[in-house]
Amino acid sequence: MEISAADVMKLRKATGAGMMDCKVALADAEGDFNRAIDIIREKGKLVASKRADRNASEGVVLAKVNAAGNSGALIVLNCETDFVAKNENFVAFAERILDAAIANDAADLDTVKALVLDGRTVENHVIEQTGVIGEKLDLPYYAKLNAETVVAYIHPGNKLSTLVGFNKAGVDAQVTKDVAMQVAAMNPVAVDKADVPAEVVAKELEIAKEKFRQEGKPEAMLDKISQGALEKFFKESTLLNQAFIKENKQTVKEFLKSQDKELTATKFYRYNLAD
Repeated sequence: MEISAADVMKLRKATGAGMMDCKVALADAEGDFNRAIDIIREKGKLVASKRADRNASEGVVLAKVNAAGNSGALIVLNCETDFVAKNENFVAFAERILDAAIANDAADLDTVKALVLDGRTVENHVIEQTGVIGEKLDLPYYAKLNAETVVAYIHPGNKLSTLVGFNKAGVDAQVTKDVAMQVAAMNPVAVDKADVPAEVVAKELEIAKEKFRQEGKPEAMLDKISQGALEKFFKESTLLNQAFIKENKQTVKEFLKSQDKELTATKFYRYNLAD
């Protein structure tokens, strides 16, 4: 049967599939539009199954804040190649998922995957887009942050993003952006000393002890000098105690206090595809 260009375009708009795939699906469905959509979806499941063992290590990391500025989310959508990661349709697809997550105040990744867009779950959309794009897609990570002020930062290239929360509303936008960029650049392990996980502290102490032991320091001194090494670790690896990258004569904590004596960062998320 003859398939019109208008029907092909309509199917392409509905599914995002290529022109030829849409034409073939309509022909296989004998012009039945809904059946053609099902054919394209089934193709997505088949492609997803065949590529399940592929390595999807490329993709995008996006972060965004709601209109009120007190809640934000960060999402990762993986694909196989950088070529696809840079495709505007792929980026738009990831943005659509992120927008839906924020609009629905999604609490976790499972909730995001279960969100319904155009009558289908986000998880099913990801599978369908695998068929459209021809690469394995994966939605492996989602983080949500609520605070008096939340800022999102996306590093150019969409491979690294951060979310940072602050304890006060109405914070100057440049101040919050500077701190979000600090998190991106310096990769702190926690906000402050007290937030560093106990297992990380224990590991750093053991590393320091072994280092000093190899240097021939007396065993009786190891605990004391290892504490000094731990303090150096805290200074280099916790956000508030790091040297502020725009003015390294002050810490991030001192920078925030210079803006408002009560201002501090409360939580952050950072995701880098290169890590």
